[in-house]
Amino acid sequence: MEKRKLGELTVSAIGLGCMSMSQGYGEADRSESERALHGALDAGYTFLDTASVYGVGHNETLIGEVLRSRRDEYILASKCGIINRDGKRGVDGTPENIKRTLDESLQRLKMDYIDLYYLHRRDKNVPIEESVGALADALKAGKIGHIGLSECSSKTINRAHKEYPICAVQSEYSLWTRDPEYKVLDCCRELGIGFVPFSPLGRAFLSGVVRNIDGLEATDMRKNMPRFVGENLDNNLKLVDAFIEIAKGYDCTPAQLALAWVLAQDPHFVPIPGTKHLKFAEENAKAAALEIREEDLAKAGQIFGEGAVLGERYHPTQMISLDPDD
Repeated sequence: MEKRKLGELTVSAIGLGCMSMSQGYGEADRSESERALHGALDAGYTFLDTASVYGVGHNETLIGEVLRSRRDEYILASKCGIINRDGKRGVDGTPENIKRTLDESLQRLKMDYIDLYYLHRRDKNVPIEESVGALADALKAGKIGHIGLSECSSKTINRAHKEYPICAVQSEYSLWTRDPEYKVLDCCRELGIGFVPFSPLGRAFLSGVVRNIDGLEATDMRKNMPRFVGENLDNNLKLVDAFIEIAKGYDCTPAQLALAWVLAQDPHFVPIPGTKHLKFAEENAKAAALEIREEDLAKAGQIFGEGAVLGERYHPTQMISLDPDD
């Protein structure tokens, strides 16, 4: 797979989001997760993404156990700041929590160093300078290599970057989630910060395989996401059906076309589609080599243009933890 510059890092053009191997989209299978992780490296992925909160530590433990012998083959990103205590989700960006979480992550990962470490969400009760200062201390101590932010506004990014250089910003971005286009993308370009789109396949919706929520497992997070229910779903299915027609003209899957669209937006974007299946990891990797005509990329963007997609991207209880631009 081709490589891209992500701030000061050089990584595969497409990374692997590992969350679903531990939570979010129903039960995962350990043996299939092992196959997916090893198969991803074999397919050319050199950028893996996890977080301390994924499976409440399970995801980091999985990576640490499965890929311990291949540590020199990939750049690892993990995150701190979102907490899950007694089943309740929250945000804690205090220096004390950042230090504690990082040390626990390193133990689970069986590593003494994490290449890229994100603040998973901004803690609105803690100045961003304090959170980034704690990350800078960890960097100077040799525990992390680069600092990242996730789902932060351009204002927060600017303040953080003044405290210590930020390597990458991770936010949800895809054909049907374009929020970062408002201010965040320009901010990253101006500061030389890499951008990592997560959920670039719209939580599999853009792949065309999700037609209703009835077939999803009880623990699947999409059951509580407004875009996947009721009239919102009916509207959004019409959009994806029009998008699928474009993919047919290239003999590629809709998922591959959705990734090709993201890659075409900027040479410094590194999307991280998540999967728990080897088949889809291999399929997604091939998107990096697709050549799509500009007019068809533009057409795809217009299908999901402003006002076309109905429904918020998260349940209201999760929307409150975001840090949107005004």
